[in-house]
Amino acid sequence: MQRLVKIARLSRPSTTNFCGYGSCSSQFTVAAKKHRSISILPGNLDKLQKNVLPSNLLKWSSLGFCRTSRFATGFNPLQPKPLDSIMDVERAKTKSAEELAEIWSDYHLGRGHIGASMKASLYHLLEQRSGDCRYFVIPLWRGTGYSTMFVQVQTPHILITGLEDYKARGTQASPYFTISYYTEFAESKDLVLVRGDVVFTSKLSDSEAKWLLETAHSFYLNDTRYKLVERFNKETRKFVFEDVLRALEMPIL
Repeated sequence: MQRLVKIARLSRPSTTNFCGYGSCSSQFTVAAKKHRSISILPGNLDKLQKNVLPSNLLKWSSLGFCRTSRFATGFNPLQPKPLDSIMDVERAKTKSAEELAEIWSDYHLGRGHIGASMKASLYHLLEQRSGDCRYFVIPLWRGTGYSTMFVQVQTPHILITGLEDYKARGTQASPYFTISYYTEFAESKDLVLVRGDVVFTSKLSDSEAKWLLETAHSFYLNDTRYKLVERFNKETRKFVFEDVLRALEMPIL
Protein backbone atom coordinates (compact mmCIF):
# COMPACT_ATOMS: atom_id res chain seq x y z
CA MET A 1 0.00 0.00 0.00
CA GLN A 2 1.37 3.38 -0.99
CA ARG A 3 2.02 5.45 2.08
CA LEU A 4 -0.11 8.54 2.62
CA VAL A 5 2.39 10.13 4.95
CA LYS A 6 5.96 10.58 3.80
CA ILE A 7 8.53 9.71 6.43
CA ALA A 8 12.07 10.87 5.76
CA ARG A 9 15.39 11.48 7.52
CA LEU A 10 14.51 9.37 10.53
CA SER A 11 17.30 7.89 12.59
CA ARG A 12 15.78 4.43 12.79
CA PRO A 13 14.83 2.72 9.51
CA SER A 14 12.22 0.60 11.28
CA THR A 15 10.03 3.67 11.78
CA THR A 16 9.66 4.29 8.07
CA ASN A 17 6.82 1.77 7.67
CA PHE A 18 3.57 3.72 7.94
CA CYS A 19 1.13 1.51 9.83
CA GLY A 20 -2.28 0.47 8.51
CA TYR A 21 -5.21 2.64 9.45
CA GLY A 22 -6.69 0.01 11.78
CA SER A 23 -3.54 -0.44 13.84
CA CYS A 24 -2.94 3.29 13.88
CA SER A 25 -6.35 3.82 15.40
CA SER A 26 -5.71 1.39 18.21
CA GLN A 27 -2.34 2.98 18.89
CA PHE A 28 -3.95 6.40 19.06
CA THR A 29 -6.62 5.27 21.49
CA VAL A 30 -4.06 3.99 23.97
CA ALA A 31 -1.95 7.13 23.66
CA ALA A 32 -4.92 9.43 24.07
CA LYS A 33 -5.89 7.71 27.30
CA LYS A 34 -2.42 8.36 28.66
CA HIS A 35 -2.60 12.02 27.72
CA ARG A 36 -5.97 12.53 29.38
CA SER A 37 -4.50 11.31 32.64
CA ILE A 38 -2.13 14.27 32.73
CA SER A 39 -3.35 17.20 34.82
CA ILE A 40 -1.07 20.19 35.18
CA LEU A 41 -3.57 22.55 36.78
CA PRO A 42 -5.50 22.53 40.08
CA GLY A 43 -9.17 21.60 40.09
CA ASN A 44 -8.95 19.34 37.02
CA LEU A 45 -8.84 22.28 34.62
CA ASP A 46 -8.19 19.92 31.72
CA LYS A 47 -11.89 18.97 31.97
CA LEU A 48 -12.89 22.59 32.33
CA GLN A 49 -10.91 23.47 29.22
CA LYS A 50 -12.89 21.01 27.12
CA ASN A 51 -16.12 22.65 28.26
CA VAL A 52 -15.17 26.07 26.88
CA LEU A 53 -13.84 24.87 23.52
CA PRO A 54 -16.47 24.86 20.75
CA SER A 55 -18.19 21.48 20.48
CA ASN A 56 -17.52 21.12 16.76
CA LEU A 57 -13.77 21.03 17.24
CA LEU A 58 -12.72 17.75 15.66
CA LYS A 59 -9.81 16.56 17.74
CA TRP A 60 -6.90 17.50 19.98
CA SER A 61 -4.34 14.80 20.36
CA SER A 62 -0.93 13.28 19.79
CA LEU A 63 1.74 14.45 22.17
CA GLY A 64 5.24 13.73 20.99
CA PHE A 65 8.29 13.08 23.12
CA CYS A 66 11.35 12.49 20.91
CA ARG A 67 13.28 15.74 20.90
CA THR A 68 16.47 17.38 22.13
CA SER A 69 16.46 20.26 24.60
CA ARG A 70 18.81 22.57 22.68
CA PHE A 71 17.26 25.61 21.06
CA ALA A 72 17.37 25.37 17.28
CA THR A 73 19.86 27.99 16.08
CA GLY A 74 18.44 30.14 13.31
CA PHE A 75 14.93 28.79 13.76
CA ASN A 76 12.42 30.67 11.64
CA PRO A 77 8.85 29.96 12.82
CA LEU A 78 7.31 31.70 9.80
CA GLN A 79 8.63 29.10 7.35
CA PRO A 80 7.03 25.84 8.48
CA LYS A 81 7.52 22.53 6.74
CA PRO A 82 5.28 22.43 3.65
CA LEU A 83 2.37 20.05 3.91
CA ASP A 84 3.39 18.16 0.78
CA SER A 85 6.72 17.32 2.42
CA ILE A 86 4.84 15.62 5.27
CA MET A 87 1.84 14.13 3.53
CA ASP A 88 0.90 12.78 0.11
CA VAL A 89 -1.61 15.56 -0.54
CA GLU A 90 -3.09 13.99 -3.67
CA ARG A 91 -3.86 10.73 -1.91
CA ALA A 92 -5.14 12.59 1.13
CA LYS A 93 -7.84 14.10 -1.07
CA THR A 94 -9.48 10.66 -1.28
CA LYS A 95 -9.95 10.46 2.50
CA SER A 96 -12.84 11.81 4.54
CA ALA A 97 -12.22 14.63 6.99
CA GLU A 98 -12.45 12.22 9.93
CA GLU A 99 -10.02 9.74 8.36
CA LEU A 100 -7.57 12.48 7.49
CA ALA A 101 -7.71 13.99 10.98
CA GLU A 102 -6.98 10.59 12.51
CA ILE A 103 -4.10 9.88 10.11
CA TRP A 104 -2.61 13.30 10.90
CA SER A 105 -2.85 12.69 14.64
CA ASP A 106 -1.43 9.17 14.43
CA TYR A 107 1.49 10.34 12.33
CA HIS A 108 2.59 12.93 14.89
CA LEU A 109 2.28 10.58 17.85
CA GLY A 110 5.76 10.11 19.31
CA ARG A 111 7.51 12.30 16.73
CA GLY A 112 8.19 15.31 18.93
CA HIS A 113 5.16 17.30 17.78
CA ILE A 114 1.52 17.90 18.67
CA GLY A 115 -0.96 16.98 15.94
CA ALA A 116 -4.46 18.45 15.96
CA SER A 117 -7.27 19.39 13.60
CA MET A 118 -10.16 21.82 13.61
CA LYS A 119 -13.17 22.87 11.57
CA ALA A 120 -12.40 25.43 8.88
CA SER A 121 -15.10 27.72 10.29
CA LEU A 122 -13.26 27.86 13.61
CA TYR A 123 -9.97 28.64 11.90
CA HIS A 124 -11.63 31.49 9.99
CA LEU A 125 -13.00 32.82 13.28
CA LEU A 126 -9.50 32.64 14.78
CA GLU A 127 -8.15 34.43 11.71
CA GLN A 128 -10.77 37.16 11.94
CA ARG A 129 -10.41 37.79 15.66
CA SER A 130 -6.63 37.68 15.71
CA GLY A 131 -6.57 40.31 12.97
CA ASP A 132 -7.95 42.78 15.49
CA CYS A 133 -6.41 41.29 18.63
CA ARG A 134 -3.01 39.79 17.94
CA TYR A 135 -1.64 39.48 21.47
CA PHE A 136 -2.59 37.91 24.78
CA VAL A 137 -1.12 36.57 28.01
CA ILE A 138 -1.83 33.16 29.53
CA PRO A 139 -0.77 31.96 32.99
CA LEU A 140 0.72 28.47 33.00
CA TRP A 141 0.32 26.73 36.35
CA ARG A 142 3.41 24.99 37.69
CA GLY A 143 2.80 23.35 41.03
CA THR A 144 2.81 26.20 43.50
CA GLY A 145 2.60 29.15 41.13
CA TYR A 146 2.35 30.13 37.51
CA SER A 147 4.55 31.42 34.69
CA THR A 148 3.01 33.96 32.35
CA MET A 149 3.22 33.18 28.64
CA PHE A 150 3.01 35.80 25.90
CA VAL A 151 0.96 34.80 22.87
CA GLN A 152 1.28 36.36 19.42
CA VAL A 153 -1.19 35.24 16.75
CA GLN A 154 -0.28 35.93 13.15
CA THR A 155 -2.18 33.33 11.17
CA PRO A 156 -1.29 30.84 9.87
CA HIS A 157 0.95 30.77 12.96
CA ILE A 158 0.86 31.29 16.71
CA LEU A 159 4.07 32.03 18.61
CA ILE A 160 4.28 31.56 22.37
CA THR A 161 7.16 32.62 24.58
CA GLY A 162 7.69 33.60 28.20
CA LEU A 163 6.44 37.07 29.08
CA GLU A 164 9.67 37.91 30.91
CA ASP A 165 11.72 36.90 27.87
CA TYR A 166 9.51 39.03 25.65
CA LYS A 167 9.80 42.03 27.97
CA ALA A 168 13.59 41.65 28.01
CA ARG A 169 14.20 40.90 24.32
CA GLY A 170 11.09 42.06 22.48
CA THR A 171 10.77 40.61 18.97
CA GLN A 172 14.18 38.95 19.40
CA ALA A 173 12.81 36.68 22.13
CA SER A 174 13.03 32.99 21.24
CA PRO A 175 9.66 31.24 20.90
CA TYR A 176 9.10 28.37 23.31
CA PHE A 177 6.28 26.92 21.23
CA THR A 178 5.00 27.48 17.70
CA ILE A 179 1.71 26.43 16.12
CA SER A 180 1.20 26.20 12.36
CA TYR A 181 -2.04 25.76 10.43
CA TYR A 182 -2.44 23.98 7.10
CA THR A 183 -5.52 25.12 5.19
CA GLU A 184 -5.17 22.97 2.06
CA PHE A 185 -8.34 21.02 2.94
CA ALA A 186 -10.35 23.89 4.38
CA GLU A 187 -12.68 24.27 1.38
CA SER A 188 -12.95 20.65 0.25
CA LYS A 189 -13.22 18.96 3.67
CA ASP A 190 -13.99 21.77 6.13
CA LEU A 191 -10.76 20.74 7.86
CA VAL A 192 -7.64 22.61 8.98
CA LEU A 193 -4.65 20.59 10.14
CA VAL A 194 -2.69 21.95 13.10
CA ARG A 195 0.90 21.18 14.05
CA GLY A 196 2.57 22.32 17.26
CA ASP A 197 6.32 22.29 17.90
CA VAL A 198 8.00 22.81 21.26
CA VAL A 199 11.16 24.63 20.24
CA PHE A 200 12.71 25.24 23.66
CA THR A 201 12.13 22.07 25.66
CA SER A 202 14.06 23.34 28.66
CA LYS A 203 11.32 25.97 29.01
CA LEU A 204 8.18 24.02 28.15
CA SER A 205 7.07 20.39 28.37
CA ASP A 206 4.85 18.60 25.85
CA SER A 207 1.89 18.44 28.22
CA GLU A 208 2.23 22.16 28.98
CA ALA A 209 2.40 22.92 25.26
CA LYS A 210 -0.74 20.91 24.56
CA TRP A 211 -2.58 22.77 27.31
CA LEU A 212 -1.35 26.14 25.97
CA LEU A 213 -2.57 25.24 22.49
CA GLU A 214 -6.03 24.39 23.77
CA THR A 215 -6.16 27.38 26.09
CA ALA A 216 -5.03 29.88 23.45
CA HIS A 217 -7.75 28.62 21.15
CA SER A 218 -10.37 28.80 23.88
CA PHE A 219 -9.64 32.49 24.49
CA TYR A 220 -10.01 33.30 20.80
CA LEU A 221 -12.90 30.94 19.98
CA ASN A 222 -15.04 31.21 23.10
CA ASP A 223 -17.13 34.39 23.05
CA THR A 224 -16.92 35.04 26.79
CA ARG A 225 -13.17 34.52 27.02
CA TYR A 226 -12.54 36.54 23.87
CA LYS A 227 -13.79 39.65 25.67
CA LEU A 228 -10.63 39.47 27.79
CA VAL A 229 -8.51 39.28 24.64
CA GLU A 230 -10.27 42.34 23.25
CA ARG A 231 -9.72 44.23 26.48
CA PHE A 232 -6.02 43.33 26.51
CA ASN A 233 -5.55 44.66 22.97
CA LYS A 234 -8.02 47.53 22.78
CA GLU A 235 -8.61 48.72 26.33
CA THR A 236 -5.32 47.97 27.99
CA ARG A 237 -5.96 50.22 30.99
CA LYS A 238 -9.10 48.25 31.83
CA PHE A 239 -7.41 44.87 31.51
CA VAL A 240 -6.99 43.06 34.82
CA PHE A 241 -4.80 39.96 34.80
CA GLU A 242 -6.75 38.47 37.70
CA ASP A 243 -9.73 38.15 35.34
CA VAL A 244 -7.72 35.66 33.28
CA LEU A 245 -6.89 33.72 36.43
CA ARG A 246 -10.57 33.63 37.35
CA ALA A 247 -11.53 32.45 33.85
CA LEU A 248 -9.09 29.57 34.25
CA GLU A 249 -10.10 28.99 37.88
CA MET A 250 -6.53 29.51 39.01
CA PRO A 251 -5.75 30.83 42.48
CA ILE A 252 -4.97 34.52 42.72
CA LEU A 253 -1.58 34.62 44.46
